[in-house]
Amino acid sequence: MNAQQTTIAQSCLAGAAEGTMSFPAIVKTLVENGFDGYAVDYRRNTTTYFLPDGEGLVLDNPHPAGTPVAEAFDEAGLVDQIKWAQSNPADYSYTAFSDNVRRRGCAGYIVSVPGKRVLYYARTAETHVEPLPFL
Repeated sequence: MNAQQTTIAQSCLAGAAEGTMSFPAIVKTLVENGFDGYAVDYRRNTTTYFLPDGEGLVLDNPHPAGTPVAEAFDEAGLVDQIKWAQSNPADYSYTAFSDNVRRRGCAGYIVSVPGKRVLYYARTAETHVEPLPFL
């Protein structure tokens, strides 16, 4: 991974945490700079950015882990949070979204550019898949 790609990944992570970049803008920026996906791990509080050749960059999430990942997976509650994020209301923040989905048992998610989807997963390996219609 070159220095520019490292800087792009860092700025996308900061943009999510600070609320200065929307999810579609983050994905678009990553695609334009050669990334093909990323993975958020709420248990380790990290985000890993991937290039098509398998090279990756692991970054610590800028906000504290705070809320532990619940054992039970509440898929309906997760979907409600995803819809909340997609509607981008004035009270939305990525930190609140992350805390809320942890409470609903989401241990992390994988954004796949080639697959045009996001796979959310639980500690129990239950999953929920959302399409990325803007790709």
